[in-house]
Amino acid sequence: MNNKITDVFFDLDHTLWDFDKNSALTFEKIFKLNAVDVDITEFLFHYEPINLQYWKLFREEKIDKESLRFRRLNDAFLAINKVMDEELIYKLSEDYITHLSSFNHLFENTIEILDYLSLKYSLHIITNGFKEVQQKKLMHSKIDHYFKTVTNSEAVGVKKPNPKIFNYAIEIANTSANRSIMIGDNYEADILGANNIGMDTIFFDVTNQSFDGNIKQIDNLIHLKKYL
Repeated sequence: MNNKITDVFFDLDHTLWDFDKNSALTFEKIFKLNAVDVDITEFLFHYEPINLQYWKLFREEKIDKESLRFRRLNDAFLAINKVMDEELIYKLSEDYITHLSSFNHLFENTIEILDYLSLKYSLHIITNGFKEVQQKKLMHSKIDHYFKTVTNSEAVGVKKPNPKIFNYAIEIANTSANRSIMIGDNYEADILGANNIGMDTIFFDVTNQSFDGNIKQIDNLIHLKKYL
């Protein structure tokens, strides 16, 4: 247990909120709504890595939000040899954002660990996700009340791993880097980004692939009890 830590910062997608599961359910729903006939398993097999690649470009400020939303879908359809009308892709990208927060599966032990940590620390969110969607996710999954602050990249104007977003989050939380710890699933954005401004970190990786022996790592949120 780290006695000097007062503030615990979480990423949201892929860390607390089970993005892949909720995203798959959203695609099932919007494909039915728009009468899109594709094999959902095959589509997701291609979409998920494509989506991660575009988020990396988005983090690096190489594409904007609209390009991300359109191109990840267009590329996934092309990968399964499905040529789609451009208007329909734009409609699907809008429907996806609209319906995504209607599914709210959390990772195993999310509520239990938030209950445990909230008695001892101030809890916060730092997310690169889109502001309008992230707030809905927190509310609809009924975890918004755990967090004193929510820092969103759209509001700050930069994305993790940019030090500005971490410094902003620390400032509005009224704390300091050496009293804070960041927990997230993205090694580059969450772990290296937070380390760069002097924050402690815990890497959440459900696949439990060791990235760096010097980094604290967990594959289930309940294991945060070992460190906090």
